[in-house]
Amino acid sequence: MSMQSTEERGYWGSRLGFILAASGSAVGLGNIWRFPYMTGENGGAAFVFVYLMCVILIGLPLLINELALGRASGKNPVGAFRATMPGTPFVLTGFLCVILCFVVLSYYSVVAGWTLGYAVSSAMGKSLVFEDFVRNPLYMILLLGVFLVFTILIVQAGVQKGIERWSKILMPLLLVLVIVIIARSITLSGAMEGVVYYLKPDFSIISGDKAGDMVLAALGQAFFSLSVGWGLMITYGSYMPKGQNMVTGGVWVAFTDSLVAILGGFMIFPAVFAFGMEPDSGSKLVFETLPAVFAQMPAVGGLVATIFFFLLSLAALTSSISMLEVPISYILDEKKASRKAASWIVGVFAFLVGIPCALSHGSVGFLTELELFGKTGFMDIIDFVFGQILVVVISLLCSIYVGWIWKTKNAVQEIAVGSPGFAKGGGFSLSVVWSFFVKFVCPVVIGYVLYTKLWS
Repeated sequence: MSMQSTEERGYWGSRLGFILAASGSAVGLGNIWRFPYMTGENGGAAFVFVYLMCVILIGLPLLINELALGRASGKNPVGAFRATMPGTPFVLTGFLCVILCFVVLSYYSVVAGWTLGYAVSSAMGKSLVFEDFVRNPLYMILLLGVFLVFTILIVQAGVQKGIERWSKILMPLLLVLVIVIIARSITLSGAMEGVVYYLKPDFSIISGDKAGDMVLAALGQAFFSLSVGWGLMITYGSYMPKGQNMVTGGVWVAFTDSLVAILGGFMIFPAVFAFGMEPDSGSKLVFETLPAVFAQMPAVGGLVATIFFFLLSLAALTSSISMLEVPISYILDEKKASRKAASWIVGVFAFLVGIPCALSHGSVGFLTELELFGKTGFMDIIDFVFGQILVVVISLLCSIYVGWIWKTKNAVQEIAVGSPGFAKGGGFSLSVVWSFFVKFVCPVVIGYVLYTKLWS
């Protein structure tokens, strides 16, 4: 690779920079917007329990799996499969990663645009009615475009000067504000009923008729929030110097991501029950619940609302830049285009693809009322196909590829570079346990969940 292409591609400047950038990729709307409403739609605390098991037993091994594949190849998801085992059809998995990131970026940016709209309206002292707000086609398209422009500007600045620099600033700020909002939410009258709903599981849900749906939703949410199955961690792994410890880095990413998701629930559910709202009201849950919480802070509510939705927009940004980075890294590696040109080309196409999603919440009747796969609304259908099904399929293919095609011994050798304790201990080493999960546990569990959802 030439000096010019190396500079275009970039590397992490520090271990902390990688952890915060990867956590920023994982932490975003998936935790604070998507996790609470998925929890509400799937039975509360039982869903939280299954989600955490999915993170620990499936998500974390596959997170390290993708980082190893990325660093070993030094390539984007497509190039990673080509470089590690040339000539296998699994290279299609890499293309699926690029497609997934592009499509999810297009509708994720719609929701991120909502957060921008709420931030601006709060700063102006105005309150929004969610249903009326999302029906306005001009606002929806404008906010989608503005958010994508911010995403493009950061990604075109590169890995260290763009992604890493901003992640170091945004992640700590968001966490502090989440804790402040939790402190107010749990002190509302009637909030404890929401805490019980969130922490006391009804395990009969797991064994009921909807068990397959709930487990698939939990698995999909774990992959969505951890950025597993997207090619994001393959891409971020390709920016890791050999000396970095990807095991501890991966654990920190999983811990940070899960912590913020759990905290997100503590923001929402006490307030949901305090204000007599329905926990299963779907994607609008955060945008209806939190303004009600802010209204209970008479002196500082407007300021807190402004800061929170602004930071939520920035948290969305740390995720969207990673989604944009996957197709960008493919173009940089395979087409040798400049980072700036690639960023704008992909960003403009994502904007065009995102428009139907932006108009599917009341602006256009056909897009709003469309029904497929048990979902209503164009964006909800796209989220189900890509955010729940395809992300799980890609994770299954990645585990099969590393476990049985590329072989876990090659991945272990890569992981052990910078993580010297990983392969020590003989039959009881972390590498043996990890290999067992990647080869057997992950494929069997993921395959079974997909089968029960799609064919049983």
